[in-house]
Amino acid sequence: MTASNVHVSRLYLREEALPTPFCPGCGNGIITNAFFKAVRDLGHEDLSGFAFVSGIGCGAWIPSPHFKADTLHTTHGRAIAFATGLKLARPELNVVVISGDGDLAAIGGNHLIHAARRNIDLTVISSTNFIYGMTGGQVAPTTFTGDRTTTSPYGNPERPFDLARLVAAAGANYVARWTTAHPLQAARSIRKALQRRGFSFIEILSQCPTAYGRRTGAGSPPDMIKWFKSLPVRKKDEPIVQMVPTKHGQDLGEFADRDEPGLVEILAHLKEPKR
Repeated sequence: MTASNVHVSRLYLREEALPTPFCPGCGNGIITNAFFKAVRDLGHEDLSGFAFVSGIGCGAWIPSPHFKADTLHTTHGRAIAFATGLKLARPELNVVVISGDGDLAAIGGNHLIHAARRNIDLTVISSTNFIYGMTGGQVAPTTFTGDRTTTSPYGNPERPFDLARLVAAAGANYVARWTTAHPLQAARSIRKALQRRGFSFIEILSQCPTAYGRRTGAGSPPDMIKWFKSLPVRKKDEPIVQMVPTKHGQDLGEFADRDEPGLVEILAHLKEPKR
């Protein structure tokens, strides 16, 4: 870590929260750095204008207790529900949800699609590692068909969610998917999302060597980074067709880029006197 990176981290991180709880090789540190780069590029010297919400799981530990900011560490699957209430009560804040795919898409899946439908003014970052990493390596809604986990010992019989397409189809203004092997692209998308009104969703595929890599045979962190680098990047104007994600066929890039009024703006208009 360079001296400048140390300086930037001290702007945004609580020193008493270090070292992190993440396993060696986990991608959550890369996601943290991508977020901080986006915030720094936007000129924020601190996180005083932000509020962070997370649920339960490895990804939820990214903001809480590490960020030097106001955070809500909520019950499992309810991060977006809490964040919705927070944003409506304090619309001037940048409310950011950072959590894992199990928390956001399984237990909290209904909250995710309805937040996108409402186009509520939140930025949601999903650390997607294809498994329940913290609670025992169970099958998740993003686990690929055929993967062996603690709850699918004969192979996962189900199809996984394509979270980027799901959220884009539900109505989010901005949706992008990158990986921990694409930190600069992820940071640019996060920066774009933070400037957007309405609902923004950034999915970052992240290596989990302890649970996913070990249980499914995906291998070590370098093996998983090599896999991420092989994934195709879609052209910006390429039509979005339905597809079932596969280990080597999951595409990256932007999936929605709209500028429609968010829920906060719509509710504010409802309060205006009728003529």
